[in-house]
Amino acid sequence: MQIQHLKLYHYPASRSARTKWMLHEVVGDAFEVEKVDLYGAVQYCAEFLRINPNHGVPVLEITWDNGVVQQMIESAAMVAFLADAFPAAELAPASAASPERADYLQMLHFGSTWMDMMLWQIRAHEHVLPEPERDPRTAARYRKKFREEVEPQLAARLERAPFVCGQAFTAADCIVGHAVFWARGYGLCRDEIFKRYMSLLSKRPAFGAAFADVREFVADATGQPLSARFTG
Repeated sequence: MQIQHLKLYHYPASRSARTKWMLHEVVGDAFEVEKVDLYGAVQYCAEFLRINPNHGVPVLEITWDNGVVQQMIESAAMVAFLADAFPAAELAPASAASPERADYLQMLHFGSTWMDMMLWQIRAHEHVLPEPERDPRTAARYRKKFREEVEPQLAARLERAPFVCGQAFTAADCIVGHAVFWARGYGLCRDEIFKRYMSLLSKRPAFGAAFADVREFVADATGQPLSARFTG
C-alpha cells in the first residue's frame, strides 16, 4: 500500500516536534498539522480520546491509498516508521540485520525511553503537576541521574562523530536531538559538545520548520485547565 495523506496532531516543542521534524525531513511540507491545545486540556475530551486514549500528542494519522485511516500514538514508532517508509531520504540503515541497524535502533529508543523518562519527571515535578503534588526530590534525583549517567554517554559518542550514530544524520538524531534540546531548556546538556551538536542540527531546514513555533510554548502549566486534569 501507498501513503495517501499524513496528518499530525501537534503541540509546539512537545514530543510531537520529533515527528514534525521527521515529517519535514521526508516529505517537506506535504502533510497536515492540527494544533492541540494541551494546556486547555482538549486532549481529555471524548473526541480526542477516541484517537489517543493516552491523551497526548503526537498522533500521526495515516490515510492509505485503499481509504483506510490509521492512527499512530507513539512518537518513536512514528519516527522509525517514517524513516523506513521513505528510504530515499536515507535516514536509517537498511532494515536487514547489521551492526549499524542495531546501533541506530538502540539510540533511537534510548532517546525516547531512558532520556525521555528522566526529562519528563523533571518537567512534571517542576512545571506541570499542581504545586501540592510536586516533589522537588524527584526532580533533583533525575537531574543528577541525567547529568551523571546520560550526558557522559552522549558526549562520548559526539566526541567520536558529529551525530549520535556516526558521520551521517539519522532519524535517531530527531529523537536524541529533541531530547537534548529539551534538556538544555532545563539547564542540562550545557557542555560545549552539546552546543556544537545542536548547532549542527539547527542548520537543517527541517529542524527550523519543526521548531518554527517554539515561541508558542510556555513551560509552566500552573493555573491552566491541564493542571487539574493531569494524571502523569
